[in-house]
Amino acid sequence: MAKQPPIGVRAEVEKTVQFENTLTHFMASLPPVLTTPNMIGWMEFACLKALEPYCEGDEVTVGTAIHVSHRAPTGVGNKVRAEAVLERVDGRFYIFRVTAHDEKQLIGDGLIHRAFVSVGRFMAKAGSKG
Repeated sequence: MAKQPPIGVRAEVEKTVQFENTLTHFMASLPPVLTTPNMIGWMEFACLKALEPYCEGDEVTVGTAIHVSHRAPTGVGNKVRAEAVLERVDGRFYIFRVTAHDEKQLIGDGLIHRAFVSVGRFMAKAGSKG
């Protein structure tokens, strides 16, 4: 079992929006702005980084629920800072308040839930030897 992370533990990830992170990358007729899945991925990575020091043995954390709003567009070249702060624990689920900002404004916010898992047991359940 993992060491218990304290409420308020936090991490952030800073990324620069690249063309491959945009809607246009997937369909030329769409605007060249950050996709929601990329924004959420950066938020999830911040959650993972916040919990990483509390993993033991073959433990990692995995996402279990996402409740996020994408509030404003941001384009290629803009820096995005995704932050995750552990807000509460509900049984085995660690619930983070997440935000994403570009240089000007809040672009997304919400909650992401994560849980500690043993990689060995998790992959056995997934039916993979990886």
